[in-house]
Amino acid sequence: MSRGFRRSRRGIRARFDDQERALLAHLFVEVHEMLDDGPDGESDPLAMLVGIGTATDLPGDPAVARLLPDAHRDDPQASADFRRYTEAGLRQRKRDGLELARQTLGRDGNLVLDDAEAQAWVVALTDVRLVLASRMGLEVDDDHVRLELLAAAELAHEAAVAQRDAGGGSDDDGEADPSGGEATAGLSMLLAIYDFLTWLQESLVEALLEPLPRD
Repeated sequence: MSRGFRRSRRGIRARFDDQERALLAHLFVEVHEMLDDGPDGESDPLAMLVGIGTATDLPGDPAVARLLPDAHRDDPQASADFRRYTEAGLRQRKRDGLELARQTLGRDGNLVLDDAEAQAWVVALTDVRLVLASRMGLEVDDDHVRLELLAAAELAHEAAVAQRDAGGGSDDDGEADPSGGEATAGLSMLLAIYDFLTWLQESLVEALLEPLPRD
């Protein structure tokens, strides 16, 4: 199980088991794929050469929109112009950072990062957390409390169903699902992953701020 990040003389270290490595790698790949070329995939070659895209609107996927927010919410024209000149590069930088973080997970033994790699991890973890938060509807602190209650109800319902099935009871008893049914399916797992990433990122930021230890 992960012990979080620590500053050492060799670099910023962390220990992950195989399941944690696989989970993190999967999340980095998933968000990387979300940040595809978007509308720029159909841009003219000259525009692509100088890094100008065609996207002027906020992405339709709410999760991607949180990764690529409007720069000027009160000025749609300025926001559109800014997005046209910057979104393609921002997408690529985020993909590069996610891929770098994923590649470091392939190293043998404990993970050891230099400061540049650690900074890439900070951004990559932020991007994954933003996507998870969007999928769960987590916008403000109070939302986390609400989601915790829903996740607890989901787990309680699953335990009740398992107990009923073990006793040979029927699923068709007309009882309502207190967790909200399909709307919260897997919510407890998503929230647990989000909290794990939050803790991991906090330990990484703290490690980056730590002075280099003495011999």
